[in-house]
Amino acid sequence: MKAMILAAGLGTRLRPLTNDRPKALVEIGGRTLLEITLRRLASFGIGEVIINVHHFADRVIGYLKRHDHFGLRIEVSREDGLLLDTGGGLKKAAWFFLEGHTPEPFLLHNVDVISTIDLGRMLRWHRENNALATLAVQLRDTSRRLLFDEHRQLCGRQAGNNAPEMVRDATGIAPFAFSGIHVISPQLLDMMNEQGVFSIIHTYLRLAGEGRKILGFPADGYYWRDVGRPEHITQAIGEIERGRLELP
Repeated sequence: MKAMILAAGLGTRLRPLTNDRPKALVEIGGRTLLEITLRRLASFGIGEVIINVHHFADRVIGYLKRHDHFGLRIEVSREDGLLLDTGGGLKKAAWFFLEGHTPEPFLLHNVDVISTIDLGRMLRWHRENNALATLAVQLRDTSRRLLFDEHRQLCGRQAGNNAPEMVRDATGIAPFAFSGIHVISPQLLDMMNEQGVFSIIHTYLRLAGEGRKILGFPADGYYWRDVGRPEHITQAIGEIERGRLELP
């Protein structure tokens, strides 16, 4: 199985920690966010990874070389001129997932997310339900909610107190917070008709509106933390010290 780590962001929320390094190389418990993510992916049998880079890109490349790519096949997708956002970044790296004659589902993972979500179970859920994409979601507070129907299929989104933006008719609608972890079938890559800089959420909503199966995987029973701010880094370190979080 293959994966992509989204690591090209400027890390503005993590300043001043990212004044002299990319967010992928910010450390928690003596390990970089990139190492934590790579080791977690490897623990689920993922041996091939592509990483998009932009901010301090050469530092990420040098770091990977010094660590012998952590024993994995790692490719780098450079976004030197313009940050492409999640959808544009994946589209640029699509070649990596289309290699070979029988491409398989792959994982897309934010570098600034730490969790214990069972990626193997999530992949089985994706395959058993014949989904085009499966998103790990939780019932927690967020200012940006994805809306799913009674069959856990994506049907819209809602930002703050704004009116819901529905892409299709649905019943039993419930709001969930997205966790930055996706399983994607390679067929979706050919359906990404958006160009340039765009969020993959836009693609998901468009495809859901066209009747494609974009599912929410229930991940409430797992630890999850966005470590995109300095205070979140501090909280994660405290959770490690208290034994609530064990790094891979």
